[in-house]
Order: sequence, then structure tokens, then C-alpha cells
Amino acid sequence: MTKNKKDHTPVQRLLVPNYILAISKLLTIVSPWLASRFAARLFLTPFKYALPEREKEMDRNSIQKKEYVKKINREIVTYQYGEGSKKVLLVHGWSGRGTQLSKIAQALKQQGYSCVSFDAPGHGKADGKMSMMPFFIEAVHHLDDNYGPFDAVIGHSLGGMASLRAIKEGLNTKKLIIIGTANKVTEITRDFAQNMKMNDKVARKMKKYLDNHFNADMDILSGAESAKDVQIPTLVVHDEEDVDVRVNSAYEIHETLQESELLITKGLGHRRILGNKEVINRITDFIAAQ
Repeated sequence: MTKNKKDHTPVQRLLVPNYILAISKLLTIVSPWLASRFAARLFLTPFKYALPEREKEMDRNSIQKKEYVKKINREIVTYQYGEGSKKVLLVHGWSGRGTQLSKIAQALKQQGYSCVSFDAPGHGKADGKMSMMPFFIEAVHHLDDNYGPFDAVIGHSLGGMASLRAIKEGLNTKKLIIIGTANKVTEITRDFAQNMKMNDKVARKMKKYLDNHFNADMDILSGAESAKDVQIPTLVVHDEEDVDVRVNSAYEIHETLQESELLITKGLGHRRILGNKEVINRITDFIAAQ
């Protein structure tokens, strides 16, 4: 598959085996109810992949250790990269890992920052096969308690949603950067179902099942909902051609934040945006600005 085609293919389609897609399509036809349960399990199952070459430098040169997060009864793997006194927390996205924002971390290290990141439960080197957004949020609070306070927090995709929520819940930091971050959980479940070759009916049933399972409307975790209570300077970064998270999410979150800057790129998609030099320069300048 060419790089251009990869950029225009949702990450779930890239990582999910074809037989899973075939089962999803068949269940949708046979029983939308069964399809919704199958979809819910898939939705909570991150897919692991080999460490990309671009992340190996950070992986080699970071201090890593397993840590227990009591509130979720799960282990995470933490990464400490760099020795600067100014600290930045990096929060990866779904099916990512602690080195996913490695190019940003390298640029920050060169400017005297140290970076702390983690593998969420079920991701990277962390144990487990299932995960969920509340695990990300509690991991962020754990790192804030043990390594903070942080001068800035940078979150990609689901990591951006978790960061917004953690700040709403009391995490204290000076700056926030969110990249390719979704707004509405309902929209996420709908797009997920489409990527899994299911339809909107299955998506609605899956969302209802998840709401009942967690005894709450999952839309309370939506990006703009959390952003209402975020008062710190925030840089919202998104690409026009992001096929994993539609760019409308960036505008919706930006409009809700009290102090926000918007950076919309073109042609970088959901993943390559993390390694783009212009984007990284804008992020580091934003963090350093007084």
C-alpha cells in the first residue's frame, strides 16, 4: 500500500484483519444486535503493531518502568525521556504507545524539556487486551500525581480527549495541545462502525450498550463537553484530510475553549501530522511563549 493510500485509510482498516471485517459485515446482515455486541468488544480492543523505526530512538533512550494505577486496577508502562527541569506530558491515542509522539519529544528535548509518557493498559508494552478512555484519564492523573506538575500536556486523538477531561477534573498545567482530537463520542462510534463495515443502526445499538455497561452517557466524555471547563491556553491542531477524526471536531472544540488557537493543516492526515516539522515548530513555540 502506498503512503498516500495509507494516509487516506482509517487506522482501524489498516490494523484490523480482513477476517474481522468479514465477520462484522456478516453479523450486520444476520443480526444487528449481535453485531453491536461484537462491535463493542472490538471498540474496546486496541490493536498492537511493531515499533516503527521513527520511534526507536526514544524507546532506546528513555527510562521505562511498569507502574500500578490503583483506581483502575491496571498497570501502565511509563517513559521518562530527557533531563530538563521543564516537563511535558505526552498522551498517545488509541492503539498508540508512549513513543507515538517521539518526534515532538525529540524537539522538546533539544529545547531543554523532559517528556513523560506512557503505554495505556492494553497498549504498547502494557499488559491487557482491553482498554477504554477512563483508563487513559486515570493514567494521566497518576502521572500528574507522581511526575507533575507539567508545564504542558500534549494529547493525540483519544489522548487529547483524555487530556481535556483530566484538566476539567483538576489536572493543573500551563498549556495544552491537542492533535487530531475527536469531539462527540456518538460520532466516534458511528465512524468506527462504518470502518468495521457496519451500519448506523449497529452504531446506535453499540453506543446504547456501552452507555448501559458503564451506567453513564458516554457523550459526557466528548471533547467539547470537557473543553467548557478548560481555561488554559490551548492549541488545537488538526488536518483537513484526517480520515480517522473529521476536522469539524477541531472547530467545535476550538469554539468551546475559552483561550484557544487553531492550526489546520492539509495533506498530513491523522498520523503523519505528528512528525511534520512545521507542526512541531508551532507546538514548541506555543509551549515556550510567555
